[in-house]
Amino acid sequence: MFSPEGPTLRELTVQALSSVEHGYDLLADRFDATPFRTPDRLLGAVADALEPLGPFGSGLDVCCGTGAGLAVLRSVCAGPVTGVDFSTGMLARARAAHPGATLVRADARTLPFAPAFDLAVSFGAFGHFLPAEQQTLFRAVHASLRPGGTLAFPLPAPPRVGSAPYWTLWAFDTTMRVRNALWHPPFVMYYRTFRLADVHHRLETAGFHVELLPLPSLGTREDGSPRCRLVVARKA
Repeated sequence: MFSPEGPTLRELTVQALSSVEHGYDLLADRFDATPFRTPDRLLGAVADALEPLGPFGSGLDVCCGTGAGLAVLRSVCAGPVTGVDFSTGMLARARAAHPGATLVRADARTLPFAPAFDLAVSFGAFGHFLPAEQQTLFRAVHASLRPGGTLAFPLPAPPRVGSAPYWTLWAFDTTMRVRNALWHPPFVMYYRTFRLADVHHRLETAGFHVELLPLPSLGTREDGSPRCRLVVARKA
């Protein structure tokens, strides 16, 4: 599916019926040939927005997967960069693509770091955390940042209610909820549980000061609002 290098329908089905960790282990070798890999256009837009906010020293990519976000850290951080993920297979791919980075296997909700980083980023991972877990995740990142450190991640605008993308996401989330009700272990991946107002509140509760920056290179919606914003959360 997706391309000749991508996974087959059977492989995706097996992945979807596995746990999140094992599913990504199975998909790792073909992950970069799927639409699930963060597009270079989005990575570039985030790097452009972060550059004037620096300089940054050390960087952390939370739920780094195959390492696409590590390139962003390298472009804006003067110090060492680290990626953390709980999938051994995804980390192996990241290690091959970024041999100079430190790769750590860990659960993002219990990051094993002292306050050592100036910048943390994350791309496309938050749908794997239930709303009740997001607060724990943000507190773990907060504890890993030095005073004044920054957590940054892109947050696309939600699709217009009633539009084709709206119903696509609704159908996907509904399918995943039915799957998780009928099959174990669960595969947590929901696209409609990471809402800006809730995220803003949880970040502030975790100790961050939050601002939103438009990513103009990604375009605007019909009402003139940005299609995607960069959430910039600074540790006091």
